[in-house]
Amino acid sequence: MLKMILSLHLVLIALGSNGTWADGNSAIFSEGKGYELVKPSQPTHNSDKIEVIEFFWYGCPHCYRFEPYINKWLQQIPENVEFIRQPAIFGPRWSMHAKAYFTAEALDVVEKVHADLFDAIQNKNQKLQSESELAEFFAKYGIARAEFDQAFNSFIVDTKMRQASSMGPRYGLSGVPVIIINGKYRTGGSIAKNFGEVINVMDFLIAKEGAPQ
Repeated sequence: MLKMILSLHLVLIALGSNGTWADGNSAIFSEGKGYELVKPSQPTHNSDKIEVIEFFWYGCPHCYRFEPYINKWLQQIPENVEFIRQPAIFGPRWSMHAKAYFTAEALDVVEKVHADLFDAIQNKNQKLQSESELAEFFAKYGIARAEFDQAFNSFIVDTKMRQASSMGPRYGLSGVPVIIINGKYRTGGSIAKNFGEVINVMDFLIAKEGAPQ
């Protein structure tokens, strides 16, 4: 019992010192209040880090509106956290946009094109639903058609697409954006009520996972 009390005390200290969510307006979160459990919990990529996965879709206006929140959070990402962007796939339209992201990863241009892909689809009415349309989009960043085609049709992109297709059921996704903390916890706007609170829940769960067990 003493160990449990000490662990909770350390969590509270970590949360209070973070300053992100402990603003006097937020209560301590719990299962069903700010987050849900991933059942069963999923393995993480790096056991030395607390894994944070953002599931998104470029065609989702809610994901687009969440971007400023996650980008601000990334400016002060804790050193013990590994952040992973993960396109969700729930249909053919989602699939092509996921492939655009994985192609950008293969070409090492994610940081250049990620925000612009959102902008093109959400604000400029570009569908980007074919290989040719995406090739034209990537050409604006100096990617030649042959280079794009090679990456787009590569083994590594195909492997990531197959993995992404199976991740929705594994993590209990019903929509996006959704954040998964360390393979154990799931939160998002529909769970935490608003995007600001999503960030608060993320910080709470990261502190919880980082506290001595």
